[in-house]
Amino acid sequence: MTAQPRTLDPQLLAEELKSGKRAALARAITLVESKRAEHRHLAHQLIQDLLPLTGKAFRIGITGVPGVGKSTTIDTLGSNLTAAGHKVAVLAVDPSSTRTGGSILGDKTRMARLATDPGAYIRPSPSAGTLGGVAAKTRETMLLCEAAGFDVILVETVGIGQSETTVADMVDLFLVLMLPGAGDELQGIKKGVLEIADMIAVNKADGDGALRARSAASDYRAALHILAPKSPNWIPPVITISGLANEGLDTLWAQTGLYRERMQASGEWQEKRSRQQVAWMWDLLQQRMTAALRTNRKTAERLNVLEECVRDGTTAVSLAVDELAELMGLKE
Repeated sequence: MTAQPRTLDPQLLAEELKSGKRAALARAITLVESKRAEHRHLAHQLIQDLLPLTGKAFRIGITGVPGVGKSTTIDTLGSNLTAAGHKVAVLAVDPSSTRTGGSILGDKTRMARLATDPGAYIRPSPSAGTLGGVAAKTRETMLLCEAAGFDVILVETVGIGQSETTVADMVDLFLVLMLPGAGDELQGIKKGVLEIADMIAVNKADGDGALRARSAASDYRAALHILAPKSPNWIPPVITISGLANEGLDTLWAQTGLYRERMQASGEWQEKRSRQQVAWMWDLLQQRMTAALRTNRKTAERLNVLEECVRDGTTAVSLAVDELAELMGLKE
């Protein structure tokens, strides 16, 4: 069960958060994750007050199939960054328990060094079935972490085959981790993931896996070569790393810095963020309208009837939508 926020004064909570109190950040995130109407209003006020302090962090999404070593890589990379003076926030989105909706993987136990690092903050959040394994409130959580002074935000996604475009649409750089043995991997990898990747890192490139990793990287470069690049100013690099042995992560971080430099110089950085903000607005609006449709007395009962009629084929989908829209006062 989600703990209820103890401090419900947004101004006080904002001041505590800005002063660097980790407990305040945890309470603020709990507040924005709350589904209670009164908490949602307070969360909106809190976000609005903190908005001038947001937007300065480097937001990086990291995905990959289970077993690729996401958590190990993040633990090592994050430790490197805090040692260099960065403040790192990790938003690790777990698959949700279908019974309770809670996180079931426990990312803190898989990121042992970062979990005790004073320069890092880890927030495991249940995905609760949201598209791409991204928690519904991840965007707000990123803003809170930025206001608290974190300058690097790493968003780890579930990576179990759901659409990864959700996380790609909320970060600056989208990193895809791959396993060695690309010959088999390329047969099953989704073309869409390669199309939205800003960088590919073949992990576990140490020991006996080094040769296979280099071969896999070559195959991925060939696969990317036939895809049209997202940006005229950036061709996604394919590198080999070992999160466990801390090899190649300096190259990875250098590439992210080069990406940021080029995107900001071309104006694409701010353009992308502005586009993401508008997309976020529409996403929230659609969620709110769907919730209103299901909870409004006038529409909820009829909605259930129409769902059954559509399910058994006695009512056309377009006709059902027209009727519901009319009930909500929406007319063409």
